[in-house]
Amino acid sequence: MRAIVLEKFGGIDSLVYTEIPKPEPLEGHVVIEIKAFGVNHAEMHMRRGEWAEAAKVSGIECVGIVKSCPGGEFPVGAKVAALMGGLGRTINGSYAQFTRAPVSNVALIESDLSWAQLAAIPETYATAWTCLFRNLEIEQGQTVVIRGATSSFGQAAVNLAVNAGAKVIATTRSRERFAKLEALGASRVELEAPDLSKRIAQAKEIDAVLDLVGNSTILDSLAMLRRGGRACLAGWLGGLAPIADFNPLLQMSSGVHLTFFGSFVFGTPGFPLSDVPLQAIAADVAAGRFDATPSRVFSFDEIHEAHRVMEANAANGKMVVVH
Repeated sequence: MRAIVLEKFGGIDSLVYTEIPKPEPLEGHVVIEIKAFGVNHAEMHMRRGEWAEAAKVSGIECVGIVKSCPGGEFPVGAKVAALMGGLGRTINGSYAQFTRAPVSNVALIESDLSWAQLAAIPETYATAWTCLFRNLEIEQGQTVVIRGATSSFGQAAVNLAVNAGAKVIATTRSRERFAKLEALGASRVELEAPDLSKRIAQAKEIDAVLDLVGNSTILDSLAMLRRGGRACLAGWLGGLAPIADFNPLLQMSSGVHLTFFGSFVFGTPGFPLSDVPLQAIAADVAAGRFDATPSRVFSFDEIHEAHRVMEANAANGKMVVVH
């Protein structure tokens, strides 16, 4: 089969097209004929050697057709999504014509949506849904700040939070992107800055913050919460540098909650993929309740261009690759 392999750590030219054997059927796993896959920042960090693990074939998610499933958990020919479970990290991932994923990390996603539209859902929506409804436990009527909201992850979170009846304040670094976030249903958009807690009108009244900017802003996110409010750290749009000299005694308000979510835990006992309503999310997209339209669609031969756009922070949403 054709595959894109990581020949070495480094620039875009590290991704090389070649032929490798198709994955063989294996008990407890599903062999999937890949129809499309999302492009993620994690794959850029893996390519550069900035991640702890990187498989020869990158790609942490895909949608496609079941080709074999020795345990019978999924019928051959079914439409499925697969994400995480070592894909692209410890086992060959989705930058190929076929992949083999653990059963625990595969979900049915029967839908009439195009493969490109389906590919925009799995990783992004599964992660956003878990952050909002499990870590942050948001409820109708609450005020939620989503920092880094023009990212694909951020836009999914805005869709989900608005649909759940929350009041969403979204942030972006660019005034040109205000209209996009307002169209998704954000009640207000603020310019992203490290001192947002000092400028936001509802400081000390915010119920929840989903922080996708990362370590550079999470302490500021904690500072805007009400007593009992929650902040979830789940993205690193601002870079991977750690928080310097974090001292909760001096830098955290009393009574607020700091939580973290990394999607690499999907498929583990505490975070079963079956917990995430991917089928219902696809139905919401099909019904027009969510706008999950990919910002860019590339062919399999255009992976270098996809990574170039991602590296330039010019994606403006979820980019997908279709076979």
